[in-house]
Amino acid sequence: MFENFKTVLLLGSLTGILIVIGGIIGSIFHLASLGIIIGFVLAVGMNFISYFYSDSITLSAYNAKIVTPEEAPVLHEIVTELANNAGIKKPKVAIIPSYEPNAFATGRNEDHAVVAATSGILNLLTHDEIKGVLAHEIGHIKNRDILISSVAATVAGMITMVADLGRYAVFFADDEDGGGAIASILVAIIAPIAASIIQLAISRSREYKADATGAMITSNPLALADALRKIESGIIDQPMDAKPTDAHMFIINPFEGAGQKLLNLFSTHPSTEDRIKRLEKMSVTGEYDI
Repeated sequence: MFENFKTVLLLGSLTGILIVIGGIIGSIFHLASLGIIIGFVLAVGMNFISYFYSDSITLSAYNAKIVTPEEAPVLHEIVTELANNAGIKKPKVAIIPSYEPNAFATGRNEDHAVVAATSGILNLLTHDEIKGVLAHEIGHIKNRDILISSVAATVAGMITMVADLGRYAVFFADDEDGGGAIASILVAIIAPIAASIIQLAISRSREYKADATGAMITSNPLALADALRKIESGIIDQPMDAKPTDAHMFIINPFEGAGQKLLNLFSTHPSTEDRIKRLEKMSVTGEYDI
């Protein structure tokens, strides 16, 4: 119940940010309350689009291709086994043509779920480690995390895009008091930060839960721990070309190599070291500390 309330609250906050941005930009262009109305319509439209098409949008953004059992028999075999163990419908399977190791799940519900893995992760990990990673993503589906993650990524991306208008709106601001210029600067700076903070609140506890669920599905916590260690090392060597608003969707922050350790407080993910320690403890005690 608390998670559902939290989801509604966070998505409502994202919607509210869009409305505020619309109001500020509307005031810059002397549109009175029309800016707020535009922001509200934009927010409703984005929530609708992100709910029904977030999976397609996300897959398209990374050139991910849905593969058939004939094209990727081993991958489908693993996903089928894991879905059966988790007691959910088998999700679609996609491969992202990228050398960087990573994976994510997307879709609005179990019936429309997709598990996607990069070609890099498939080449880097052992069979058991791949199972551990995909079990983590299956865990997100089983825990009903994929809707909130997919919608948040889409709406936060829109907030960032709309906020960029603030940088150009400054040229149209009223020069008499400079208020319009200040407002446009606030939109350009504060709105993306606010959207990111909301995304952080969405992500961290869900990553721990997905780790725990994935480890239970495979009965092999150490396989996921080893996979996380390898993925982080691979990303440090070569960070992934991903959108910041999508970072929370991946199994490990795709920008880990870009100074993220110094900004762990603001990361979309718990530290990999902490996740590994919890999994290693689980392999001994059979319990996971969330």
